[in-house]
Amino acid sequence: MTSNNKPLVALLAALAATAYTANVSADGDADEATLCAQEAYKMGLRYQQQSAEIAALQRQGFALATLRLEQQIADHGDGANLAIITDLDETVIDNTELLVRDMNLCHDYTVWDTWLHWEREGTPRLIPGAMDFLEFADEQGVAIYYVSDRYEENKQDSLATLESLGLPQVADDTLLLLGPPKQERREFVEDNYTLVMQLGDTLHDFSEDFVSDVPLEEQHERVEEHAERFGFDWIVFPNATYGTWEDAELDEWDAPFETE
Repeated sequence: MTSNNKPLVALLAALAATAYTANVSADGDADEATLCAQEAYKMGLRYQQQSAEIAALQRQGFALATLRLEQQIADHGDGANLAIITDLDETVIDNTELLVRDMNLCHDYTVWDTWLHWEREGTPRLIPGAMDFLEFADEQGVAIYYVSDRYEENKQDSLATLESLGLPQVADDTLLLLGPPKQERREFVEDNYTLVMQLGDTLHDFSEDFVSDVPLEEQHERVEEHAERFGFDWIVFPNATYGTWEDAELDEWDAPFETE
């Protein structure tokens, strides 16, 4: 989850919501011909929440993470002080119900002004495969740190959510939330452990090389530079609902349009 504000998008979302509301009849039915800007999120949300493919990819990611962690444990031997870092949102827990609710109300969820309420009262679901992997890490004596850009002011609520889901090693000192940059929080773990794995759904979950103000083209270049780490000690999970790619222009085939 990113907390970057987008004032222009927020304004457009508000205007779209106003237009949408104006087309709702007295009995509450919307004109089917009226679509708001946020309808553009629907395909990505449908894939992220409902597809069997996303569940397969998520399980595949955690299966790979388990294999790589087994290798790291074997390579470091007995007595090693190992740790892993995992992001939370769209890596370990699924928040798409909030995003769908906002989209259906023609509200742009990428301005994150409904997120605090969700952190306090929302009921995210576990990503498939997450529990098995984290329980494996815990059973092997590997320290688990949850490094997330959820809000510090809601830390007790996030702790309660993670505890209710039954995640291992959930504690005040293992949940490192928004405040210091993620790089500083990673360094805190590295100062006390041998960090052998990171898991996340956005590239800034892994390195300061991928902070949100790095242009997308440069992000692609840096992915090439770090290619040997992906699938080894950096495990990336798919997220089709938000990211630094949101405003990217699409490439289009320039052939004349024809149907047959």
